[in-house]
Amino acid sequence: MRRFNYKAKDRKTGRVVSGTVQAESEQAAGRILIGQGYLPQKVKAEDDGLFSRFSQKVTTKERIAFTRQFATLIGAGLPLSNSLHLIAEQTENKATKTLVEEISAQVESGRSLHEAFAKHPEVFNKVYLSLIAAGEASGTLDVSLQRLAAQQEKDANMISKIRGALTYPAIVLFVIVVVVVFLMVQVVPQVENLYRDLGEPLPNLTQVMVNFSNFLVNFWWLILVLLGIAVYFFVQFKKTDLGAKWWAKFKLKVPLFSGLFLRLYNARFARTAQMLLSAGVPMLEAMKIAGEAINNIMIEDQINQAMTMVRSGKPLSVALKGRAYILPLLPQMAATGEQSGKIDEMLGRAAQVYEDELDERLAALSTMIEPILMVVLAVVAGGIVMAILFPIYTLVSKIGAG
Repeated sequence: MRRFNYKAKDRKTGRVVSGTVQAESEQAAGRILIGQGYLPQKVKAEDDGLFSRFSQKVTTKERIAFTRQFATLIGAGLPLSNSLHLIAEQTENKATKTLVEEISAQVESGRSLHEAFAKHPEVFNKVYLSLIAAGEASGTLDVSLQRLAAQQEKDANMISKIRGALTYPAIVLFVIVVVVVFLMVQVVPQVENLYRDLGEPLPNLTQVMVNFSNFLVNFWWLILVLLGIAVYFFVQFKKTDLGAKWWAKFKLKVPLFSGLFLRLYNARFARTAQMLLSAGVPMLEAMKIAGEAINNIMIEDQINQAMTMVRSGKPLSVALKGRAYILPLLPQMAATGEQSGKIDEMLGRAAQVYEDELDERLAALSTMIEPILMVVLAVVAGGIVMAILFPIYTLVSKIGAG
């Protein structure tokens, strides 16, 4: 889809108007304008440079705001086209405005809303598209959109809390690195010069630090190059099947944080499955989409295995039970839902429990990790300082004794 500037005459009033329209080509843009009651006079593609393409990105916050506003307008009885036009006029974010105009153009050209949204997979995932399709089919589009907005807000809030818990350790580790580099570059060379001037041999530990300091001063660029290469190959490795599985398993096994990720993924699966089932999406399709929404290939594999059992006639509770990365409450709540006929509601309750546990663990982690990092900082910085001060104290003692 591209953006075109146009000048056209309104066939009813004869007035010349100008504006922008989203289409796949100039001809398609002309057809859209004709369908809107205009006679195109000039249609020209906007300059779509590299920076423009890079900068036009719809953030999670913008997507949530758009979903919530769209749900409100649809619920108020406004037609799809009018609702989209109104949102496009009111939004101040250029990327969101462009997105909404493209969707509006697709709808006005005869496509369903689901098809129009599907043109933008970088913004709308399969969960979003499935709920839009279900909402269109059942005539409850506004309800589906409200559910989407609520789910996106919950998911964004959980991710934000985890990032917040990781921010403090990252800052402390950065401080440790800065302190070590400062001592190595500024202090250790002075100790070496002192010993050289006095003609004394360096202690073994101090000699090791001096060697490291010299390497850091003379080959800092090599360290940065090697670090950049390591990051690049790590990113590329994560894109492979083996790398994706290793990274997914690592997040589920890493000390301190494995419990957080496990509850995050289980909550995400339960909440997504609840939304899809409530909207009338069939069980197998809901499991497949919810499994993909987890964003962890190890748990997704276990969900796919459970799908095979459900397809053969087993209930969801049995299919999920006993799996390594599925917490016990989830199959228990699914069993209760199967007995009461309210499986979507029970999955929602399971998701709420996991979300509450996640909040508690994040609070406990923040309390626990602070003293651990302080000890690490004290040991690293203190060890280096002692390795510097001890030989100086020894020298002073020798000079005083002499």
